[in-house]
Amino acid sequence: MSKSLDLALEKATQTYALVLRQGAIKETARVFRDFFPGKRAVVIADKTTYDVAGNAVDTMLRDEGIPTDVPVILDYPDMHAEWKYIEILDGVLAGTDAIPIAVGSGTVNDLTKLSSYHNNRRYMVVATAASMDGYIAFGASITKDGCKTTFPCTAPIAIIADIDIISRAPADMTASGYADLFAKIPAGADWLLADAIGVEPIDPVAFSIAQDGLHDALSNPQGAREGCPEDIAKLMEGLLLGGFAMQAYPKSSRPASGADHQFSHLLNMQHYVMADGKAPSHGFQVALGTLASLFFYRELLKTDVEGIDVEACVKAWPGLEEQEQEAVRMFQSTDFPMLGATEVKAKYVDHDSLRRELTTFKEKWPETRRRLECQLIPVEEAIRRLRLVGAPTQPEDIGLNRRRMRDSVILAQKIRRRYTILDQGLRMCLLDKWTDALFGKGGIWEIK
Repeated sequence: MSKSLDLALEKATQTYALVLRQGAIKETARVFRDFFPGKRAVVIADKTTYDVAGNAVDTMLRDEGIPTDVPVILDYPDMHAEWKYIEILDGVLAGTDAIPIAVGSGTVNDLTKLSSYHNNRRYMVVATAASMDGYIAFGASITKDGCKTTFPCTAPIAIIADIDIISRAPADMTASGYADLFAKIPAGADWLLADAIGVEPIDPVAFSIAQDGLHDALSNPQGAREGCPEDIAKLMEGLLLGGFAMQAYPKSSRPASGADHQFSHLLNMQHYVMADGKAPSHGFQVALGTLASLFFYRELLKTDVEGIDVEACVKAWPGLEEQEQEAVRMFQSTDFPMLGATEVKAKYVDHDSLRRELTTFKEKWPETRRRLECQLIPVEEAIRRLRLVGAPTQPEDIGLNRRRMRDSVILAQKIRRRYTILDQGLRMCLLDKWTDALFGKGGIWEIK
């Protein structure tokens, strides 16, 4: 394993074993026995992942003398990580003491993770695609009452990642995972911003786990698209490291998620679906958030930060009551009318605090600029790589109207309390200008 994975496992608080290689599925029974001696197992999969690996896992367990329940196959059309499926799986697990083995990717893993937690037991996962970074995250992202929420729950105790299986996953799933991994670029930059103004200091270990091998993992999108085992292994490792980073930093998903993900969360909460009635994958949604973030970073790096008029920014900063009222107006027709006001209040700073923040940011700008330039990949290069891997690079690639995407900028800023490039732009009175540039003449998503 790489040094990053060695460090990740050393610092892990919930996941203690990882088998990441070709043929790894053959280790499933051994790993299960190591952690759950004498226990029954139950495979949980959807129809596709059962055919891909679930049946093989169940057979291997039986052949090794491990008692198993009848596999649970979640066979529902267009199934997503929604609360109604949690209730179904909760009922299944309440009727057995078997240890769940999730065989699948995002949806199957999140459902199994939270239901296992509800039933007071650990579980393990056999990954079937390099499609997202949540395999070993300490929470499950589930839509409940129309609101996409990360529910705290325990990560899998072990993960099997067979590169032979993962390399054969549909190219779109790999593209989605690549886009999700690419989001760690602006997410890392967002943390650098939060660190620079003193809102959320960087945790060196978690930042290192998430970021050290990131540029290398993203270096060959064409190879990932073609299922090259070497590039798939790098991609899968990068995605897993995002989860390990969150275990090393249990306060939040900060090491792996920034403004890029807020665009995705917003679409999910708005129940956005494409013309075929299906929601775009998480990674495909995040791809657009990533490009928007990288564009805004380009604009920030072009800004004379040391020349910013702090007093003018402070004077233009609305009070808390005004910001809360604005958020309520923006979200009043949604399923989550008070979310914006709640999050705005959580990250609100008064005029004196804003003055200190912006003054500190100006003073630290030369060093912050250097760190950002090392962290970031130019938006034009990001577009090139995302196209090569087969991920979206413009809103219409997922059926999204550009005007709606434009409207999403300020909405995305208000749905999470996490400090990101969106907050930096807003507090510097530049977010509107940057948004005009993104969607205006010459912008990457020009509205004509």
